[in-house]
Amino acid sequence: MNNTPLLLAAIAILAVGTFSLRFAGPALRSRFEIPERVQGLLAAAAIVLLTALVATAALTDGTGPAGIARPTGVLVGGILAWRRAPFVLIVVAAAATAAGLRLLGVP
Repeated sequence: MNNTPLLLAAIAILAVGTFSLRFAGPALRSRFEIPERVQGLLAAAAIVLLTALVATAALTDGTGPAGIARPTGVLVGGILAWRRAPFVLIVVAAAATAAGLRLLGVP
């Protein structure tokens, strides 16, 4: 995209929209009552979407499967997160697992 004014206009529109949505949440929170069931469904939907994103990123590479090393690293990171390990340890262990397996020749 070489049209700089159009790009700047798109950025400005997105910035105004983002600010408006962030401002509308606290401003309108007292006016609307969200039922407990809907709050539970929204929480479950967030978990499902995050799980789908992690699965897609971990199991695919472009148009094909990612191999074994990446999903294994994600699995190690997931187990450590479930055990409530520090975030830095989770990231380092997951990366080290994937890198170690790739160093051993595992795809």
